[in-house]
Amino acid sequence: MLASGAFFFLGSASASSPSAFSAEKASLSDYLSHAQAANPQLQAFDQRFRAAMQRVPQASALPDPMFQVTSFVESVQTRTGPQENVFVLSQRIPWFGKLGRREDAASAEAEALWYAYQSQQLSLARSVSIAFFEYAYTKEAIRLTGENRDLLQNLEPIVQAKVEGGADLNALLRLKVEIGRIDDQLQSLKQRRIAQSAGIAKLLGLPDSNVLPWPRWESPDVTTLDGLSLVRAIEANNPELEMLRRKITSAAARREIAKLESYPDFSLGVNYIEIGNPGTSVADAGKDAWGVTVAINIPIWFDKYRAARAEALADQRASENELTNRFNELRADLSASLALLNDADRRLKLYGDELLSLAEQAVENSRTGYESGKTGILEVIDSERSLLDLQLLYWRASADAWQQRIIIQTLSNQPLMGTFKATQEYE
Repeated sequence: MLASGAFFFLGSASASSPSAFSAEKASLSDYLSHAQAANPQLQAFDQRFRAAMQRVPQASALPDPMFQVTSFVESVQTRTGPQENVFVLSQRIPWFGKLGRREDAASAEAEALWYAYQSQQLSLARSVSIAFFEYAYTKEAIRLTGENRDLLQNLEPIVQAKVEGGADLNALLRLKVEIGRIDDQLQSLKQRRIAQSAGIAKLLGLPDSNVLPWPRWESPDVTTLDGLSLVRAIEANNPELEMLRRKITSAAARREIAKLESYPDFSLGVNYIEIGNPGTSVADAGKDAWGVTVAINIPIWFDKYRAARAEALADQRASENELTNRFNELRADLSASLALLNDADRRLKLYGDELLSLAEQAVENSRTGYESGKTGILEVIDSERSLLDLQLLYWRASADAWQQRIIIQTLSNQPLMGTFKATQEYE
């Protein structure tokens, strides 16, 4: 049973507005809160649900009564006088249960749209979160690539001095080539930032095209999730499945309506006949007459009613198959996300606990060795490149882990990581 009002993903819409949002040092929660308040597509889903709610009382209402007036051009003469006007007031009453089943169907359709609105909330949260962590990864990539370029540029005077002292010029040329390559990567990353910022601004419904400031984030802790409990959560809480269940309920109600259409409807009415002056003194002369009318329609087009029942049954079976198929898809999506999350956690441990410290030590040793003449410039460049690659892989794993956690959370509609609240069910 639907209740009045509407639930918003992170509190009421007044919690955030386009003018109140500040991207400076904004967290994921800030982005999500603003997106649910300002995204026009989400608001469109909300209005569709509100429109569907208004169809429920329409479906359960009786047809409008009919008022009919007949004025005779030539009066019909009767014993008591000429009939001048006839007034008829009638009301059509559908067969028992028709209005109730129509209300059930409309209510189920409105609930389906409510869950479609919930599903859109989760879809928007997923899109914003994935874009957020891609943007955050680009932040780290630009920072680390810039630091790597600066370190190589700081090394250039040392190599230049060695060349002037008689060392091989090829070392300086190789260093300049490497600096140029790193600088090219840095410029590409800066252009990627502009594109990613525009995509996030679209999701947030921001009117301007300024590049967003870098978001606040940090590397996640490694975690373990229970796949079986998540499958149960998907089956119980996923709004797409709830939407399909309401469609099944609506189709079942339409089947009942189709069965009831073969039963007649009633019409009850009151007739009032206005009698003119007869010009005689007979009994009841000039006295107006009135009567009661009862009518039923005769449902004789049996092929039409059978077709309506078959149509409703096919719709119900289609929704049941859609529900089974969608649950299988969501379960497969969960399995894929859990595998990707486990892989991201594995990479976080590998790079964070082992390889990064070894790569930093290798860079320090190669720099010291080059300055003392024990190693060449290629060893320095190779160690710097390896360190940068591992640093980028570490932050890529961090972004991947966060993204898969968000995907899992939106699939199961549960606050798994405390990043944002799950939507609530209407009562």
